[in-house]
Amino acid sequence: MYAIGDIHGRCDLLDDVLQQIAAQDAKNAGNPSEIIFLGDLIDRGPESAEVVERVVALRASGRSISVLLGNHEEVFLRILQGEANLLPMFIKIGGRETLFSYGITRHEYDTLSNEALAERIRELVPPTHLALLNDCDEMVFRGDYVFVHAGIRPGIPLAEQSENDLRWIRNPFLESNADHGRIIVHGHTVTEEAELRTNRIGIDTGAVYSGRLTVLGIDGTRRWLFESAAKPAAETARRSAA
Repeated sequence: MYAIGDIHGRCDLLDDVLQQIAAQDAKNAGNPSEIIFLGDLIDRGPESAEVVERVVALRASGRSISVLLGNHEEVFLRILQGEANLLPMFIKIGGRETLFSYGITRHEYDTLSNEALAERIRELVPPTHLALLNDCDEMVFRGDYVFVHAGIRPGIPLAEQSENDLRWIRNPFLESNADHGRIIVHGHTVTEEAELRTNRIGIDTGAVYSGRLTVLGIDGTRRWLFESAAKPAAETARRSAA
């Protein structure tokens, strides 16, 4: 299995780690691996639509893929479902870049009302992308591991966790040393290096800013980390503007 941390619109970094996964698979006697995306495919980076399209294509290829719904996808999906009032919040957390990646023009962004802008983005998001967002997981259980986007509420059974905590929680989870029954693999909270604790593994290394998209590999009792070749955000911004 491979768990991929928060991508946030950096399709260049995603392509890099997918190539590394393919190379590792080729050395593994051709045995198929599973890829688990921990959520936050979109926002902040310049290529959110391209990232979603990559994941759609991977699933269509028959590859074993699981995608967790991150808090950024949650807000985007709610807008696509009719909650135009969430657009200011969406833009505040990096959604402007997502809108542009789907083809919203600068003129539309500057002049349309929230309701009109929401209607326009509903027209531009392909049905396959909407289907992917609607089919995301909340939690993925694999052996001794549970994969979530943000974390869990300590002391609450895994089967009773709230969707809000799974997508948004920080300190109560991050500060807990409790045994959760399984090791929780998560993204959502940026750290300079991946965090490997006895009860959790955090792999959000701030790809959109650091240029380092981190992946956790798991094969039986063996675990390893690898990341994309660093590409500064400024480099990507220049390439996107070209």
